[in-house]
Amino acid sequence: MDNYNIMEIFVTNAKKNQIDIIADFQIKMALETENIKLSYKNIIKGVEAVFNDKTKGQYYIAKYNNKIIASLLTTYEWSDWRNAYYLWIQSLYVIKDYRNKKVFKTMYNHLKNIVSQSDKYAGIRLYVDKSNINAINVYNKIGMNNDHYLFFEWLK
Repeated sequence: MDNYNIMEIFVTNAKKNQIDIIADFQIKMALETENIKLSYKNIIKGVEAVFNDKTKGQYYIAKYNNKIIASLLTTYEWSDWRNAYYLWIQSLYVIKDYRNKKVFKTMYNHLKNIVSQSDKYAGIRLYVDKSNINAINVYNKIGMNNDHYLFFEWLK
């Protein structure tokens, strides 16, 4: 169940030797989506922390013609109501040349397959900046919805 294939796009668990690529994707994503310049030194430590402690999450990568074209992080939220975890999709980045080519849909279907085949998981969640209309349209198109909750936060 490690690989999921649609149209030559392969999704698999990321490996520790891919930390630099994932960190580079995160720096690009933060700048592109929120105009935030992340510290390379800090993001490397953050990505390494996930690989060093599996309870923090799991990175996945998408490859096309053996090139890494996307990555995302899943983290876990326990639900006492469901007696199972939600997988939260975070830190999603797809290289610009590969957008609108079903890369995220392939990654999402890989995760959906994992969730569907395990009693450990209740579902998949993600959050999106309300001004990111392109992403919202993609999430609606693949069958996700935002009918239930509003997201609130406080940041230090």
